[in-house]
Amino acid sequence: MRLFIAINFDEKTKAGIGKAIEGLKPYASKGRFTHMDNLHLTLVFIGETVKLSQVKEAMDELRAPSFTLVIQGFGRFCRPGGDICWLGVAENEILANIYAQLSESLSQKGFVLERRPYKPHLTLGRELVLKEEINPREFQKTIEPMRLEVAKISLMQSERIAGRLKYTEIYSRELTGDEEAEN
Repeated sequence: MRLFIAINFDEKTKAGIGKAIEGLKPYASKGRFTHMDNLHLTLVFIGETVKLSQVKEAMDELRAPSFTLVIQGFGRFCRPGGDICWLGVAENEILANIYAQLSESLSQKGFVLERRPYKPHLTLGRELVLKEEINPREFQKTIEPMRLEVAKISLMQSERIAGRLKYTEIYSRELTGDEEAEN
């Protein structure tokens, strides 16, 4: 199974992100935009594994309270075949702590994780070739900051079905601070 741990979005947040995607589409001459059902914020990418119980255990060990996530800013990772365009996330100590706890726990359980620094973002599109007339700073001004109350994290399975990626929640963990959580 190809797995990752993520924060999923409510319909209001998805609608706001969808507006950003629709606003970006006229500036792209090619590329793939993220489907609304697949919008999420990746916490930890695990990759292919059969050790499902160990991933669940790492999630259950997490101690963090619910928190408010602020989605703001536009950016892109430049790639030779086309850019990855994304929305950013305001710096958040609880989010950073969740990432650190999950990474540490999964590493101790033998998972090999990405080494690059964690840069939380929401992917709007991949392999996008943007027209020169787009001004990223001006485009960013068209995107209203969004606030999301985060009360759980989700273990997601990534599958390619009929040529399209589909992300399915297979486990979740409520954020309850130091209290014991049950699923």
